[in-house]
Amino acid sequence: MYERSHTEFYSWLRSIFIAFLLAILIRHYLFTPVIVSGQSMEPTFEHNNKLVISKIYKIHHFDMIVFHAPGTEDDFIKRVIGLPGDVIEMVDDTLYINGEEYEEEYIQSVKARIGEGQKLTEDFAIRVPEGQLFVLGDNRRNSMDSRVLGCIDKDSVVGVVKFRFAPIREMGVPK
Repeated sequence: MYERSHTEFYSWLRSIFIAFLLAILIRHYLFTPVIVSGQSMEPTFEHNNKLVISKIYKIHHFDMIVFHAPGTEDDFIKRVIGLPGDVIEMVDDTLYINGEEYEEEYIQSVKARIGEGQKLTEDFAIRVPEGQLFVLGDNRRNSMDSRVLGCIDKDSVVGVVKFRFAPIREMGVPK
């Protein structure tokens, strides 16, 4: 009887150790939870939203990424607007990537709240250097993004947002 319970104890201990090791490996190499801090991505994400980011990714236009912000200890979350080599222009609140006009549906509710004749995003034009990304917050009037920080290194990216798990009423894949 003693030997059977002793073997069962070690079996449980081994299972717990393996589960713990898998959890560490998954969190370190595959997926990580993050908490949104601030208002720069409203209305897409609000302060204290809880997200899961993937650490295995290929970055595309309009992906939402978490990256180590240059010159700070903080991680920021922003939307990728420009990839290496892209020419990004904002003219009268209209986004152009390599001369092609893009509708930014994710900021329409913010645009609707500003006064008549006011701009959400000031005009600018930039060519994204190799190895860099141009990022913007969805809350353009309250976002420290590439307009302030400059383009960010692709190597500073922690991951791409894949899922929102809190608040529960907004759970799902963000757009």
